[in-house]
Amino acid sequence: MKIGIDCRLWNETGVGRYIRNLVLNLQKLDKKNEYILFALSKDKGEILKQVQNDKFKAIETNIRWHTIEEQVKFPAILNRENLDLMHFPYFSVPIFYNQSFVVTIHDLIQNHYSSGNASTLPFPFYFLKKIGYQKVLNHAVSKSKKIIVPLYFVKEDLVKTLKVPENKIVVTQEGFDLNIKKGKVSESVLKSSQDPYFFYVGNAFPHKNLEKLIEGINSIKSKAKLLLVGKEDFFYKRLKKQSNQNLIFLHDVTDSDLFYLYSNSLAVVSASLMEGFGLVPLEALSAGTVPVVSDIPSFREVCGDLAIYFNPKDSDDIAEKLMKALNLKDSEREEIRKKAEMWIKKFSWEKMAKETLEVYEDSIGL
Repeated sequence: MKIGIDCRLWNETGVGRYIRNLVLNLQKLDKKNEYILFALSKDKGEILKQVQNDKFKAIETNIRWHTIEEQVKFPAILNRENLDLMHFPYFSVPIFYNQSFVVTIHDLIQNHYSSGNASTLPFPFYFLKKIGYQKVLNHAVSKSKKIIVPLYFVKEDLVKTLKVPENKIVVTQEGFDLNIKKGKVSESVLKSSQDPYFFYVGNAFPHKNLEKLIEGINSIKSKAKLLLVGKEDFFYKRLKKQSNQNLIFLHDVTDSDLFYLYSNSLAVVSASLMEGFGLVPLEALSAGTVPVVSDIPSFREVCGDLAIYFNPKDSDDIAEKLMKALNLKDSEREEIRKKAEMWIKKFSWEKMAKETLEVYEDSIGL
């Protein structure tokens, strides 16, 4: 079987982490099938260094996602490889690609929380982009052999929102990187984390609800800061304009820095209105830290009873739960740590790759 995987987002956050762990685990698990990895030229060398399986081949594909070029030129590149199956690990499937494929849908956040506030485009262009998104998503969902999702909550959302048949959707829960603990911590991180702090990591898109989280931080009677880590884009720059002495911003931190910040925080926090998986609270639990997060289905599925939950639309409730975390006894924190050691074993990138390989095999001939 000849399988293609779209790896153009290899070095991006979020989906990139999913792609990297999928490919690196597949190349250990599967010695039978042939794989074609479609990657940007800047990533091809790194991919070939990490993949130690002769059945994996990388093809330079310098086409950006969400472009006309992706829709028009990418299908021709794919068709030249005579694939038995193509895996798009992101909803951005070319509408002119009509061969067999599976797709991973990580979430439907844009369907539920999409607005002009989440875009840097002028509204008319944003509106056209929104129409394009819906057309591409509908094609991906309707024409795919199987749809892979990271949580049962996302499966239920696809069934309810897009009327997808349940038997077409396969849940493959994601994992977390154990090697996040290794390495040296940077001086900037050590300096920024001297005072007690709550820790947030992620982007500043509107559905992340950071303004409400900041309201909660500002209203508690504590010297604790909120330390935020994320890419310094338009949304973070806009957030910084509302900054005060309670907020600390960091960008471009390493995995070693992240583990240090997780493990030395009072709690890892998120006020998201919706998430596709919830990798951050899972990483927090693996670092022995308590997550204080929104009471939403994805976080419930990932954290079980090991998190402190709040109403993300109520800053008073956020403040109350932050204080609860602040006042946890050492014995209570230790109990959560012990339970987390067992809980996180169910989340594994290797298990995800095995289940994805089963999806490939099941999809041939459908």
